[in-house]
Amino acid sequence: MSQPGTATTLSPVRIRADIAAMEAYTPTASLEVFAEQLGRPVETIIKLDANENPYGPSPKARQALADLDVAHIYPDPAARKLCAMLSNYVGVGAEHIIAGAGSDELIDLLLRVFIEPGDAILNCPPTFGMYSFDAPQSHARVVNVPRRADFSLDVDGIERAAAEHRPKLVFLCSPNNPDGSLIPPEMLDRLLALPLVVVLDEAYNEFSGVDSMAPRVPDTPNLVVLRTFSKWAGLAGLRVGYGIFPLALTPHLWKIKQPYYLSAAADAAARASLDDLPFLQANVQHIVHERERLERELAVFPFLTPYPSRSNFVLCRVTGMDAAELRDTLAKEAGILIRYYNKPGLSDHVRFSAGTPDQNDALLATLRRIGES
Repeated sequence: MSQPGTATTLSPVRIRADIAAMEAYTPTASLEVFAEQLGRPVETIIKLDANENPYGPSPKARQALADLDVAHIYPDPAARKLCAMLSNYVGVGAEHIIAGAGSDELIDLLLRVFIEPGDAILNCPPTFGMYSFDAPQSHARVVNVPRRADFSLDVDGIERAAAEHRPKLVFLCSPNNPDGSLIPPEMLDRLLALPLVVVLDEAYNEFSGVDSMAPRVPDTPNLVVLRTFSKWAGLAGLRVGYGIFPLALTPHLWKIKQPYYLSAAADAAARASLDDLPFLQANVQHIVHERERLERELAVFPFLTPYPSRSNFVLCRVTGMDAAELRDTLAKEAGILIRYYNKPGLSDHVRFSAGTPDQNDALLATLRRIGES
């Protein structure tokens, strides 16, 4: 007879059928994991696969973390001081701003506040994978309107899909991840005329050279803008994002938001970052310079075709060799990590995050060796 508590005496676990059928999201691993996999010291790894800031946090943010003396106290659930500083940064009243544990949390909140089972969202792939990953968890149907060959939006297709499926939300990324293209203002205006909420993800805005759409939110009831500290401020490991929302929406988001969502460390580092803007903005310019350099120099290689980018990365189509093999060779020979894609609209593509000048020198030198072999 089986003993109590063994597998044969347990009732079957009633996992939701849609969750059981889902594919898991595959995030990038940590430096320590990659170092172990490659058999290399951590300090020799060049991580250009996740659009992280190679310069890291500002000195004031590092000092704020070192001086943190309230780790034993719950943080302000509304992050009021941070939102007041963000109000000055984006030019929108603090009452429109909600901070989150990365913009990922805010994507999830938006889905939960709008979606009833069977409702649709519009997604425009290739784009950031979290939109289509999070939506089914809130029982949303994902209606894909693929981007054109140059990664521009198919606005006519979005308008047809809006009429046919009556989606509640459309998620857009500008600059778009993974190609770095921008959505022109006149195109956004067409989309804002549709009977749905436009969620504009501006995670890479600081690198784009164009103004944020955040100041339009107070007078545009169906526009939401998402931002993050992960890229420009070098705080990816602390998970700090924020959204700018119409006032008619914010009370409902607060109803379902978990308390103490932003850790005391993340809050302190974000505020210190906003107090160290000249340093961080100089780093942004260094990254933009290196991105532009990569665009020029990657185009020299006959097996790479780079796309124009207004972000902190460069997407390339690989021809004449296997893209996955290129990724693996860079990792094994030089400890250089890049992102590889092989899915609809991105077959045989790789993406290079802009690193420091030394990191990019190492990347280009290794690509030259590969091209000569």
